[in-house]
Amino acid sequence: MGIIAQPAKPMMNVHELGVFFHDVQLSGIFEDSKTFVDLTPKFSCAYIAKQYEQEKGGTDFNLRVFVSDHFEKPKTSETEYQSDLTESAEAHLLILWDVLTKKADKEAPGTLIPLPFPYIIPGGRFSEIYYWDSYFTMLGLQVSGRYDLIESMIDNFSYLIDLLGYIPNGNRTYFLGRSQPPFYALMVDLFARAKGKDVLLKYLPQLEKEYAFWMKNAELLNSDRSGVKRVVRIRNGGLLNRYWDENNAPREESYKEDVELYEHTPGPTPQIFRHIRAACESGWDFSSRWFADGANMSSIHTTEILPVDLNCLLYFLEQKLGEAYHLAASAILAVQFEQKSDSRKRAIQELCWSESAEYYFDYDFVLEKQKDVYSLAAVFPLFFNVATAEQARQVSKALEEKFLKKGGLATTDRTTGQQWDAPNGWAPLQWMAYQGLRNYGIDGLAEEIKKRWTDSNIRVYQETGKMMEKYNVEENDLIAGGGEYPAQDGFGWTNGVALKFLRS
Repeated sequence: MGIIAQPAKPMMNVHELGVFFHDVQLSGIFEDSKTFVDLTPKFSCAYIAKQYEQEKGGTDFNLRVFVSDHFEKPKTSETEYQSDLTESAEAHLLILWDVLTKKADKEAPGTLIPLPFPYIIPGGRFSEIYYWDSYFTMLGLQVSGRYDLIESMIDNFSYLIDLLGYIPNGNRTYFLGRSQPPFYALMVDLFARAKGKDVLLKYLPQLEKEYAFWMKNAELLNSDRSGVKRVVRIRNGGLLNRYWDENNAPREESYKEDVELYEHTPGPTPQIFRHIRAACESGWDFSSRWFADGANMSSIHTTEILPVDLNCLLYFLEQKLGEAYHLAASAILAVQFEQKSDSRKRAIQELCWSESAEYYFDYDFVLEKQKDVYSLAAVFPLFFNVATAEQARQVSKALEEKFLKKGGLATTDRTTGQQWDAPNGWAPLQWMAYQGLRNYGIDGLAEEIKKRWTDSNIRVYQETGKMMEKYNVEENDLIAGGGEYPAQDGFGWTNGVALKFLRS
């Protein structure tokens, strides 16, 4: 067998692995599909692929051994950390900041996109930064006085915007093609509230690029073309947004799951992989929100939906741009963005508010009707002060009747086996609900949500020494389930919201 020349710098481009990548991901040698794409290759992918073609037919060939010989697992500091149960939950959370902090990346091993400043990772299987997670992590950093880390994380996201034109799902090459819920403006606003309004001017160029990404190709829309990429023209000529991904192929980090879903879906839509990836951009991967039948993953149609939470986030981004242009004495642009935000607010109210159900719902712009899944996305209009006082009261009534459980708020009114449905509760949505209710003076319910959620966090910590990615809010003696991987401990956004609650 001939010797293949080895390259000088090993980098992980999974597309260069060809059939080898396909075979590994479908082999089942890794319980979690993400494990393989997070490994660091010892040689170039092209070299490994050629070696595989030469060796795989051998009688003594062992795929697991071949992977071990050609890849190595990156080391992570949090795997070595052991909690001290003599410490209070709050003390534990403060210790975890250093455990979950990664230093600036000096190089790019494997699929990692290197970042120039320190950052907090979620923990568990997630050893890279995640976009929307980071805002909720920052809430805890804020009350911990760690503005150094808040600034460095914002600077990392600004670096990614300048490098790529947007913030990807996370700093991995396999996340390129999609973003996550646009919380960058909230991060900048959080920092500006502590350091002054000049912060808005500092990050104005990146705020502009973030907005341009979400509105890309809007000029191509007309009465015959309602949607392009992430922007959609609604019936009155206004613009709203949807989630999207540039790719329509199985996700590299969940390859086996996507291929198996496709193979077991009768007559799958040609866009099924894009719908799956778009749901990942939403952060709610996966939820009955994205299913045409409200129950089954095989009916996923994410890109046909105008999500109420996404459009509230972009409403806020338009407001912040207007504010920044006022500070920059750019009066014409300031007025333009005030008009854009007003137009979006009216569209949210028109399409997403149901007078009969007295609740906010996502909107199916293809069928031109509201979805019928009750979800905590409805708290975003309260968080961003889009709702009227009466609408907020009606939403709060539904939260108390349909969502409030022993351990906090359930994510939707459906139990489907997906992790972003009942009985699971998630830290970011508890915070958005809490603050949204507080905005309208509905303090009693807000405090009850906070108490039940933090009690659940503390109870699990006292029993296990861990803070979890998500919680079963219906049964306190059961861990949260669903999804494509086991429940993770760590955990960045849970820690951030817990500290914010404990100190608010």
